[in-house]
Amino acid sequence: MKSILLILLSGSLLMGNPYNKDVTSLDAIISTLYEVISGEKGEARDWDRFRFLFHESGTLRSVGKTKEGIVDTRAMTPDDYINRAEPYLVGNGFFEREIGRRTETYRHVTHVFSTYDSRNSATDKKPFARGINSIQLMYDNNRWWIISILWNGETESDPLPQKYLRFKK
Repeated sequence: MKSILLILLSGSLLMGNPYNKDVTSLDAIISTLYEVISGEKGEARDWDRFRFLFHESGTLRSVGKTKEGIVDTRAMTPDDYINRAEPYLVGNGFFEREIGRRTETYRHVTHVFSTYDSRNSATDKKPFARGINSIQLMYDNNRWWIISILWNGETESDPLPQKYLRFKK
């Protein structure tokens, strides 16, 4: 009896969360990821919504070169990312959108290569950056979770291959 009551209670708590719609499908969680970090200059982001997308062990990592020219990565928790990125995102405006996707799934694990472009305003004609977000997700039979995001920006010497500029689900 206690087990049934606990299941009903936890289900009703989940149903009442306004962010539940964001994790019901792969498309929903990916589009929410882009939506929640995007906004015009001075526009606050909904960081609780951002945090809700991530598993408790979730990480974000960017790939870049050190001052010595060594390729390296820096791991961040969602809160580390918020502290690092918020001043830029809100101070300059930032819109990131998905312009291509490749998806692989096996059982509860999904890997998404999500190609993006970035602009400071929704009205900007051209992006100032493009790259790929490598997103690892898990479906636990109730919802999707972001386990990790690793991203790498396009460079002049390493342009994005055409195969990553289209959607292939």
